[in-house]
Amino acid sequence: MQGKQMDKYIILKKPLSSASSMKRNVAEAGSERPSLVIERLQRHEAAELSRDPGILAISRPMKIKLIRPLISAAEPEHAGDAWGVAAVNAHLSPYTGSGVRVAVLDTGIDRTHPAFDGIALQEQDFTGEGDGDWDGHGTHCAGTIFGRDVDGRRIGIARGVKQAFIAKVIGKHNANSDILFQGMHWALAQRANIISMSLGFDFPGEVEEKVNKGWPADLATSEALDVFCGNLRLFDSLMGVFKSYSVFNATPIVIAAAGNESRRAINNDYRISTSLPAAAEGVLSVAAAAHPTPLHAIADFSNSLPHLTAPGVNVLSAWPGGRLKSMGGTSMACPHVAGVAALWWEHLRNLRSPQLSQAVASNLVASARRDCFSPEFDASDFGHGLVSAPI
Repeated sequence: MQGKQMDKYIILKKPLSSASSMKRNVAEAGSERPSLVIERLQRHEAAELSRDPGILAISRPMKIKLIRPLISAAEPEHAGDAWGVAAVNAHLSPYTGSGVRVAVLDTGIDRTHPAFDGIALQEQDFTGEGDGDWDGHGTHCAGTIFGRDVDGRRIGIARGVKQAFIAKVIGKHNANSDILFQGMHWALAQRANIISMSLGFDFPGEVEEKVNKGWPADLATSEALDVFCGNLRLFDSLMGVFKSYSVFNATPIVIAAAGNESRRAINNDYRISTSLPAAAEGVLSVAAAAHPTPLHAIADFSNSLPHLTAPGVNVLSAWPGGRLKSMGGTSMACPHVAGVAALWWEHLRNLRSPQLSQAVASNLVASARRDCFSPEFDASDFGHGLVSAPI
């Protein structure tokens, strides 16, 4: 066995306790979550382990990346306003997201920003690089979801959220899917109601890494595809775990950015479908809309076949150092939906709706507006429509 290559594997194991025992109460169920472990194995060992009935899924990790936001060349960084608040009717909603627990899986957060005053932020670094936000992306996304007003300007959709869980899963030098899965597992353990992710699986980066190590391009692509499929199966299995928590009404709703790979401005046929993790089973994927003039256009970069659409061009939100910054991308659209989901969660919880996560998702879809888009766009571009808050 000596000299055999050892690779890192992500392993999702079934809980030891039965499903019936999970129904007792949420506190007990916390100790009965399936375990997520990272181990170094030889390939034959991983193959044998995959046949173990106690294993839900196993895969080698792959690279992940920010769904990198865009800054309009025609606009300085300080331009724009929080137009998305009104676009999703949050300004008309009597709900604030009070009592809703939100998790943001991103680059971290600048907890000293005035937009987060009065919010209990629990940070967990999975990158090994420490707390804080090295990029600003996570701070911007969090500001849109639950940020307080800054200098009299509203930026947040769900300003009543008082508890948030910040999983730093993308580091400056460390960003792989094993970190993402650990972050999701942690968010479940914290009993987050809503999980927001503006990130993607980096398939091109996976291929490039193999090629740089001397692999032929065709073999590098095949190997990357194998790892990609393994991560998809693992992601679907983890989402199945989330769904199983509906027996005690603790299933979180997971929302993810659809991706910025499309190039409609070059050729309208250059539309890329929603990418992972947004494309996984049970995840609500979000496309990006531009400011209405008077109708909304779908952003040129926004990937197709989403579930929902939200404001994603020139979105003003928090930025490290106490600043505000205007950014664009499906990364900016995703937190709008997460914020609106928090409003729906509060509303439906007050009505004592059963299976809250499913009820929230259903209402997000049912209340979405389709008559606000320019006629050249259709459901393949905007999904069920523009997300709308309960009013």
